[in-house]
Amino acid sequence: MRLAIVAITFLALTSAFGQTPAIHFHQANAELGLPVPGAEIAEKKYIIQQMAGGVALFDCDNDGRLDIAVVNDSTLEHYRKSGGDPMLTLYHQEPNGKFKDITKEAGLTKIGWSMGIAVADYDNDGRLDIIVTGYNGSVLYHNLGNCKFEDVTEKAGVQTTGFATGAAWGDYDRDGKVDLFVSRYIQSDVAKLGPIDTNYKGLKVEAPWGMHGDSDYLFHNLGNGQFEEVSKKAGVNDPDGRLGLGVVWGDIDNDGWPDLYVANDTEPNYLYRNKHDGTFEDVALMSGAAVSGEGKAMGSMGVDLGDYDHGGRLNITVADFAYQGIELHHNNGADGFTDMTWIAQTGKPTFRLVKWGIGFNDLDNDTWPDIMVASGHIYTSIDTLPGEPGYHEPFVLLRNNGKTFDDLSSTSGLNDPPAQARRGIAFGDINNDGLIDAVVFNQNQPPSVFLNDTKTTNHRVLFKLEGTQSNRAAIGARVTVTAGGVTQMEEVKGGNGYISESDLRLHFGLGKEAKISKVEIAWPSGKKEELKEVDADKIYTIVEDAGIKSSVALPPISN
Repeated sequence: MRLAIVAITFLALTSAFGQTPAIHFHQANAELGLPVPGAEIAEKKYIIQQMAGGVALFDCDNDGRLDIAVVNDSTLEHYRKSGGDPMLTLYHQEPNGKFKDITKEAGLTKIGWSMGIAVADYDNDGRLDIIVTGYNGSVLYHNLGNCKFEDVTEKAGVQTTGFATGAAWGDYDRDGKVDLFVSRYIQSDVAKLGPIDTNYKGLKVEAPWGMHGDSDYLFHNLGNGQFEEVSKKAGVNDPDGRLGLGVVWGDIDNDGWPDLYVANDTEPNYLYRNKHDGTFEDVALMSGAAVSGEGKAMGSMGVDLGDYDHGGRLNITVADFAYQGIELHHNNGADGFTDMTWIAQTGKPTFRLVKWGIGFNDLDNDTWPDIMVASGHIYTSIDTLPGEPGYHEPFVLLRNNGKTFDDLSSTSGLNDPPAQARRGIAFGDINNDGLIDAVVFNQNQPPSVFLNDTKTTNHRVLFKLEGTQSNRAAIGARVTVTAGGVTQMEEVKGGNGYISESDLRLHFGLGKEAKISKVEIAWPSGKKEELKEVDADKIYTIVEDAGIKSSVALPPISN
């Protein structure tokens, strides 16, 4: 009965603004001064070779322009011989809009085998810091200003061992200091990789099925530049050793406290409900968020939270392995979650693909969050099997029409360049034109940058939030926007998707509305603010307790 009610409610929704233009992107590496991905394939038999990695869009020097950080995986030869490769590459966006590799001058010298990335201002000094997870060691880079960084991993006490993958920042005890959760994947020893005795459709490849996972970390921010590992005390250490990948914080039950969702490969996912006392309770199975509607644990990779149906609650979307759809779990409040994957039509277009990076974003500014997914197989030898999509797989773009999701992948421009084996995606407005762009990790290749060139007359707005009593980057803040009778909601996330970091600024498409009647901000500190009659088509900086600090006009909307 509950499924039927939710389905009818969702199908009854109609777009407030009617038909909108098609969503379109173009790969912009060359015009932005970035290397263009090629087509080289390196053989990948072992899991450690298959899983990297993440990307980030963030402003490393507070100049108002987004910069790009990309994790660097390694090779077995490099790792065994010299400890790996530099864990991060940083591209700074210059005033002319082109990007420059500033990795060396930025001080990003730590070597290893990196996996994921997340960004936050952990010491509230007004500069964004970086955590990079990796095999047998992560690194915390403290931002010294002007995109110069210092490795403070040991001093801060955030050392990791094993196969660390996902990372997400969130102020779980609301003390004004962001804490850090890190997931871990399988137990693996690069020095002892032996013969492979598992197979996938006849291919001799190392697979996670039957392998032992590892526990997870929760680092509590002590406020003095140091952290304390409290995962066991908090109840999020994963004693079962599930295979953790993508992680995200969000207030899923609307009680003002951040909860935590962990995507586990081949095993039930975790939904840790915040109990307001420094501890958590896993409610995933009980609420219907751990497995598919058929009760099956999926090969979960990336995860995001978003209010795709204007219902005022964060819903969950999960990117899964091949021959599994994109999961869409509708948040029913106290009644838990309903699997809408097949009703909302997010499953079929992606069924055969291995899906990784994922995100809810309003890509055409029509008020409805769309879903974009990066795909790529894990086994290079999959190309030898007839009937399979191949190692290099296409993007998926699902446009939210207010009722269901339309597959626009083939007309989106995302699949015009040669396909890649893609992993994480970071979303953000790279050129500050009011449209959400994307940066994508490609295995063994430079990242791809896709600029959104959708032609639309829809209005939009962006909010950059600065906490005072809350953490400075306002991670966990919730903004609710009402315009033209439509109410939307988003939260600032310190890590999401597949082990990646999107722009901390919150973007809202406004359809035909040039004025926002009300903006409500629920700060992580518990404070609430309200702004009325706010003009669209601007980037606003809003400070806790002080209101609008500044605004920058976006370019005129196209006709």
